[in-house]
Amino acid sequence: MLALACALAIVAVLLAWPAPVALARAAWPSRAPARALLVWQAIGLAGGLSMIGALALAGLAVAPTRPALAVTPAAALAAYLLAHLAVVVVRVERQRRRHHALLELLSSPHPTRKRTRVLDDASPVAYCLPRGVRSLTVLSRGLLERLEPDELAAVVAHERAHVEQRHDVLLVAFRAWHAALPRFPVAGLAVREVAGLVELLADDSARRSVPDAVLARAILAVSAGRAAEAAEGAEAPRARDRVRRLGGGRATRAAARARATPARG
Repeated sequence: MLALACALAIVAVLLAWPAPVALARAAWPSRAPARALLVWQAIGLAGGLSMIGALALAGLAVAPTRPALAVTPAAALAAYLLAHLAVVVVRVERQRRRHHALLELLSSPHPTRKRTRVLDDASPVAYCLPRGVRSLTVLSRGLLERLEPDELAAVVAHERAHVEQRHDVLLVAFRAWHAALPRFPVAGLAVREVAGLVELLADDSARRSVPDAVLARAILAVSAGRAAEAAEGAEAPRARDRVRRLGGGRATRAAARARATPARG
């Protein structure tokens, strides 16, 4: 039993550091984001179960005559992780309810698009607010004015993919892992990588309804408009990576920059 506990501990260590770091550095996830997300989920689930199993088996090996006491550390770890998941789920749902209520006050329905609200904001803003059948897509006036109709369709398709594929559920699970282990570097790495992969997955959904060049222009136009507001330039590199994946060339980038730059008179 002790040998099995040691084996599970080794698996847990491998899944806690080398495996996720290697996955984050690999090139293939950007080509197959759905498969990469499954691998991240497998790493997270198997890593947690391996840690709990190793603790339980080690306890039983050390105190075989007192099984209830022996598995207490493993049970405590499981309860700790589940408690953080529950807390994060409740917190996120509470934030969404408040956000939904604010949108009812500060935005107006889009004249033609169902479940879409328009913010009176000159900055280009587009995001989804998942809430089951009450899920919303939120666009800003600045976005509607900035994009051509086909580019706007690309942005909406991207945001709707987040809602329909329930990317929020996946992100909540990894954020709970990070909340439970805030000083564990790989937990933060996993959140960043999964967040990037769901963007690529939403892009792939949008590509089914609009050409890649249109989606690339929309991404660049929105990111160029946000550049002045993005903290530490965090938006720009990810946008460039997404456009590069779509095959966006110099002409696409130049067109987006030209449209994003106000005319001077």
